[in-house]
Formats: sequence, structure tokens, C-alpha cells
Amino acid sequence: MAVMTINHRQNTTGPAIVTRGLTRHFTSRKQTVEAVQGLDLEIGQGELVAFLGPNGAGKSTTLRMLTTLIPPTSGSASVAGHDVVTGQRDVRQAIGFVGQGNGAGHRQLGRDELISQGRAHGLSRADAHRRAGELIDDLDLGAVADRKVSSLSGGQRRRLDIAMGLVHLPRVLFLDEPSTGLDPQNRINLQELIQRLHAESGSTVVLTTHYLEEADALAGRVIVVDHGRVIADDSAARLKSGLGDLVRLSYDDPAPLARAAARLERVPDARVEVSDDTVDLRVKDGSAMIGELLADLAADGVPPARIEVARPTLDDVFLDLTGRSLRETQQTASTDTEAATNQTQSEVAA
Repeated sequence: MAVMTINHRQNTTGPAIVTRGLTRHFTSRKQTVEAVQGLDLEIGQGELVAFLGPNGAGKSTTLRMLTTLIPPTSGSASVAGHDVVTGQRDVRQAIGFVGQGNGAGHRQLGRDELISQGRAHGLSRADAHRRAGELIDDLDLGAVADRKVSSLSGGQRRRLDIAMGLVHLPRVLFLDEPSTGLDPQNRINLQELIQRLHAESGSTVVLTTHYLEEADALAGRVIVVDHGRVIADDSAARLKSGLGDLVRLSYDDPAPLARAAARLERVPDARVEVSDDTVDLRVKDGSAMIGELLADLAADGVPPARIEVARPTLDDVFLDLTGRSLRETQQTASTDTEAATNQTQSEVAA
């Protein structure tokens, strides 16, 4: 992917994104829904950040405020050095945004939409045509680029939306569930494209995703939100390392469970849980301790029938923080979130 120089009026010396007390409330059935509550963030130039959280956590609402689609209820935010309320025009010139809906005109040809988007962001006619061709190749749209958008499949339209967000190589790129609707191969292609854009252009990238593996693979920083608040903010590696490995010991006879658990509780900085026929040990570098643990348990006369070791995942981190599985919370969207989304769409249309 060739990187072109594009002249945006933007602040490249300070943080790419700053929020202070950023808050957004909606009214649903005469009740106030607190979608985002006092969000304080600072994202530096060139960071690649993933927002994780269940449906209704406030991820998409935050992105809509940062991209000027809806105003904050209170608090402040700046993107590329411009206030999202008083400097909307400058913010929009500096960013790319791929939302969850379809952004291209249904009656237009895909290639024409990409060229028009590039021209709207200041590319010359030649650069707009060249950039459109690059993205068509990168996102495997060659066979459908000269068809009307309305004739494309859901996955093809999603890839076109992503191309439109990337066409002007934005200084700050927001991606709201970019992989939704893509097959596994195109999901991998998209991840590679985002990594190239980030590496070659130095763009700041902020994405929300339901694919935990995607956040793990792409993001240098993971921000976990729940109920409109940040509950964790660190690299994926450190978040998982802080939780530790899960060592599961299974017993055919439940009699030695209590004795085995008592032995394992002596392990420094470890957490032990007992169920019907297993003892779970959560400890840092658990895989390196297997030999010693088995020897100690055997010496105490309580060797396990089976032992398994699992490296922590981001879902494990969320479960540890909230008591809920992130994967489970993503199966269905809450009614309040749907109502908030409907209100957002009405405001944007107005």
C-alpha cells in the first residue's frame, strides 16, 4: 500500500485524542440511560487501541461522540487537536470513520464512491483514482467495484465501507466493529491492511471489536469498558499476564479435593477455587510450575487424575473484572442499547 502525503489542518504535536469527563445520556421509555459516564482518556499519536466491552457498554456511543456524530451530554473531547463540538469541521477533515451501518450510496458504483470520497478529502483526481484502485485490490473488491452498491452482498458492502474510511489515509481512524459480516479470510486481510496503514502512515487507530483474537493480534493497547466506564487500560499482554495461567486439576474421587486445595493455597500470589471434581489454580507462569506442583501433590498423597494448563485470554480478563464472560454478553444486544442507537440515528438524520 503506497502512502501518499495528504495536507490536513491538524495538531500533530499533542495527543491524538483527549477526553475529560466525557458523558452521554439517552432517554428511553422516560428513563435515563447512562451510555457513557465521565470518560477520561488520552490516546497518543500513532497508537493502535482496541475498545472491548459487552453490548451496551458505551463503545459505539464514545466513537460517535469522538467523530462528531452526536454531541456529549457533558464533558469535553478533542481529536487531532480540535474540539468535537466547536471544531467539528476540522475534526471531520482529520479522521476516517467506519461505522456499523452502510455508508455508500446504494445507486452509486463502488469505485465512483471511493473516488468521490477521496476528492472530498482533498486528493487530486489522479491520486483519488490511484488510491481507489489500491483499496479495491487490498480489500478484494475487483470483481464488484464497478457494480452498483445495492447489488453487493453484505460482506462486499462492508469491505467497501472500510475502503471509504481509509481512502484519504486519515490521521485518526475510527473503526466500529470493522470485521462484522466478513468471512475469516477477509477478516485476516482487513487485519493486515490495518497493520500496514498503521505502520506506514503512522495513523492513530481506534477500533471496537467483538473478536477478542482480533484485539489481541492488532492492538498495542486495550481499553475495557463496562456500564459506560473504563475498567481496565493496558496492553493485552500485561492484562493477561496480570491474571495468570489457569491450572486445572481433575480428580476421579472428590475426597482429596479439600486437601489438594489446601496444598495449592500455599503457592504465593495464587487463587484457588474448588468445584465438584476439580481444583483450579490461577497463578502467573503456571505452566512453568507443573512439575513442582505435581511432585508436591504426590508427596501429600493427592496426585490429580488429569491436569490442564490454559493461557489467559482477554475474555478471562473481562470475566475476572466483572464476573461475566465477554463472549456471552455479546450474544444479544440490550433493549436500552437499541433504543439509544435509534435515538442516535434520529439525531444524525436531523
